[in-house]
Amino acid sequence: MNGRWIALLLALAAPVWAAEATPELELVSEHPVEGMGAGNLSGLAWCGDGLWAVSDREDNLLYRLDASAENGVWAAQPEHFELPSVADSGLPWGMRMRTLASGVVRGGQMDFEGLACDRLGNRYLASEAHASVLRVTPAGTAQWLNLPSGLIRQARASGMLLKFNAMFEGIAVDPDAGRMWLAAERERRGLMVMHRNQSSWQCTGGCVLLAEGGHELPPPTLGEQPLPKSFSGLAYLNDRLFTLEPNAHQVCRRNLASGEVERCWSYAATALADARRYDTPFGNAEALSLDEQGAWIGVDNNTQARRDGEKRPIVWRFAAPRGGWGAR
Repeated sequence: MNGRWIALLLALAAPVWAAEATPELELVSEHPVEGMGAGNLSGLAWCGDGLWAVSDREDNLLYRLDASAENGVWAAQPEHFELPSVADSGLPWGMRMRTLASGVVRGGQMDFEGLACDRLGNRYLASEAHASVLRVTPAGTAQWLNLPSGLIRQARASGMLLKFNAMFEGIAVDPDAGRMWLAAERERRGLMVMHRNQSSWQCTGGCVLLAEGGHELPPPTLGEQPLPKSFSGLAYLNDRLFTLEPNAHQVCRRNLASGEVERCWSYAATALADARRYDTPFGNAEALSLDEQGAWIGVDNNTQARRDGEKRPIVWRFAAPRGGWGAR
């Protein structure tokens, strides 16, 4: 069956709401980031009075993004922390060994792929390599969280976390750090939720909120070859959960109880403008942070140059949609 027929079948199988035009987010500004030596911006979070970032190629650094320059270029100011030894998360031995070898080659043994912050300023980093979560306090003290023992087992039983380099790709916490969500990247993608019980975390009624496989059509400018459904970032705002979906080039609001999609907004017009295109069929957006006024989306260019020659990591600022993020 050729790609055109597959695309047609996928389109026919899509839910009714997908047939409606997805509203386009309005770009407010674009900011190249200087000072992230290893590049690979993979997480964003607003903590206290500033926007913070993490790279998936550095194991002991966070970056505060300084937006004071008048030319729109942001300076990444590093904050070092001491990385504690990581405990066994329950991943198979073979996957752990492959992760170790990959980290030696490309850099970044932890492969931090998500960043979140609570109201006290604690930063939460999701390690894709070890399927674990590191908390870094404002004072720079780092500690691995005591996640539920059944988290990995339940996720793998649902078809998630089975593929190398397709593990935890996003994290979100509520302001009081009473709830935490993790996103599995792809094949199958999904959402997991945990609740804090003093110094540990537990699953209430099961860890898995959503698990789904399949492919979807990218925006028309990328052709008719279906791509795997994927998540690359999570954000929490006003008791709502939002996912960054790079191959579809959209941000979606999802039901907190079920993980089901409620509404999506596209950023394809910005990402796929000719000057901003990268030589890849997949989306490069990796990081998401939301507030009432809009969204911050970070681009992990993986050291590639886009068509206008820009090689630095990029952060886009989008205005909130008409009616706000809670609009129907």
